[in-house]
Amino acid sequence: MKFFAIASLGLLSISGLSSAYPIYKADVVNCRSSPSASGTVVTTYKINTDINISCQISGQNIKGNSLWDKTQDGCYVSDYYIKTGSSGYVSGRCNDGSTGGGSTGGGSTGGGSTGGGGAPGDMKDDYPLKSSSCTGYDGYLYAKCQCTSFVAWRINSRLGISFHNKYKGKAWGNANQWDDAARASGVTVDNTPTPGSIAQTNSGGGGYGHVAWVAKVDGDNVVIEEYNYRVRKGYGTRTVPKSAFQYIHL
Repeated sequence: MKFFAIASLGLLSISGLSSAYPIYKADVVNCRSSPSASGTVVTTYKINTDINISCQISGQNIKGNSLWDKTQDGCYVSDYYIKTGSSGYVSGRCNDGSTGGGSTGGGSTGGGSTGGGGAPGDMKDDYPLKSSSCTGYDGYLYAKCQCTSFVAWRINSRLGISFHNKYKGKAWGNANQWDDAARASGVTVDNTPTPGSIAQTNSGGGGYGHVAWVAKVDGDNVVIEEYNYRVRKGYGTRTVPKSAFQYIHL
């Protein structure tokens, strides 16, 4: 719900410049042909190797991180294994059409499946930040564990869109600003919900409005997923009349 602006940060998190960051959290990390643990291994990097990131893209969720970094070798490493100092974008979004998906692999070398990612209508609390890590701001410049942070996470992880609070150069800010920012950005806002659209209202939230994720549509009702509504800084679901919200279609 509530958003605290950090104007001085601007768009630093989405700079298009290539930067070098070290490999960590694993002795050897695979660089794959696509942003997924099922992609073909192109090369490997040892721990502490500096990696140049040319761009980033949303792909398979690895241990709570759905970002993948394209390296100087033209292949992809899960951002979980690269120490960028941020949980969000530090480079521009890749425009090569690569996509990830599926469930979380067992790290850089493959392995078992533990869930994550998913289709727009998959209902589960996959938001990586929990009550013990709800202080400060996320990689999209939203206060952690608020409704805006949760929905921004879903837009990035489920839709593969590099969304943040300055998306398309507009101030998305608090939830009650999202409809105006969407219209100013040329994004459709209407009264027709679809799975993966954003339910938005200017009312509630202590005057800051509210946004939620549309999981299902059932006649005149919608099933939404949300954060920080009935459960303080926590996950919840509701079935409400579709007239309770308007809908943003990214």
